Amino acid sequence: MTRTLILTRHAKSSWNTPGMSDHDRPLNKRGRASAEVIGSWLQHKKYEPDEVMSSTSVRTRETWRRMKLSTQKVGFFPNLYHADPHQIRQALSEATGQTVLLLGHNPGISVFAERVVQTAPDHPRFFDYPTCATTVIRFDLSDWSQISWHTGLVVAFVIPRELAK
Repeated sequence: MTRTLILTRHAKSSWNTPGMSDHDRPLNKRGRASAEVIGSWLQHKKYEPDEVMSSTSVRTRETWRRMKLSTQKVGFFPNLYHADPHQIRQALSEATGQTVLLLGHNPGISVFAERVVQTAPDHPRFFDYPTCATTVIRFDLSDWSQISWHTGLVVAFVIPRELAK
C-alpha cells in the first residue's frame, strides 16, 4: 500500500505591520496568488489530499484557504509552528489519510524534505525550499506511523514562480 505526502511551505507573508507577532502575519499579495496557483496545480495533477495537517499560524491557515482544495479532515497543530524535522515526522506519524497535505515553515520543512526522500529532485530550489514550494512524495507504507528517513520517492517538486509563467 502507498501513502502520499504533499509537503508545502506557507506562501509569502507580509511584514507590513511593525510589532505584529510572527505567528499572526498574513500573506502578502504575491503569497495569496502563489497559494492559488499551487492549489490549481494540485487539482490539475489530481494530487488532492484527504487530510490536511497545518501549523496554527495565520499564514499557513491562509495558504490552505487560498489553495481552494477541499477535504473533510483539516487540523491545525501548534506543534507544527516552526517545527523541526523530528517534530514534523512525529506529527505525520499520527496522520490517517492516504494523501496528506502538510503545511509548515522553514527551516524545519526544508530539512524534513531533504531527510525524508530517497533522492532529492534535480531542482536548484529544493534545498532552500522557497515560500509555497511543494513536493509530492510517495511512500510504500500501510500506515504513517511507519514513516522513516530516506524512504520517500519524489513524484514532483514545484515552486509557484514556475507555474505562473
